[in-house]
Amino acid sequence: MTAYAIKAEVDDLDGVEFDFPRQKTMYGGRAIAAGDEIFVFASEIGGGPGLIARGIVTAAQSIAGRPGVARQTPRVSIRVRRVARATRRLDRAALKNHCTWDDGRPETELNFKFYRQATNKIAGISEATAKFLRGHFEM
Repeated sequence: MTAYAIKAEVDDLDGVEFDFPRQKTMYGGRAIAAGDEIFVFASEIGGGPGLIARGIVTAAQSIAGRPGVARQTPRVSIRVRRVARATRRLDRAALKNHCTWDDGRPETELNFKFYRQATNKIAGISEATAKFLRGHFEM
């Protein structure tokens, strides 16, 4: 199982299922598939609090690019079922000081992938970062 994280606008922070249509992908995010583990960050840009959920991708579909457009960010639509609710806060403020890009820390990986370029997106994450994020949930 591969782990991913998504930063996106979330309408219902207490939802059990989330739909994320036409999401940008970066850092391996386009390979996301049903059955993969995903960590959901409710985007602060949209008023969200950061990390809110750990889930399982229940459906994933690649979105075809627009004809005639040379450079496009790959997009996918996914559906996620929540399996755990975050019990520890993790947001942009907690990650922003982790900017020594080559230090190998999970916090730095998340800051680099989600906040260096502030767009919402799905990103593949390392196993070390997935383990770090699992520590923000009661198992």
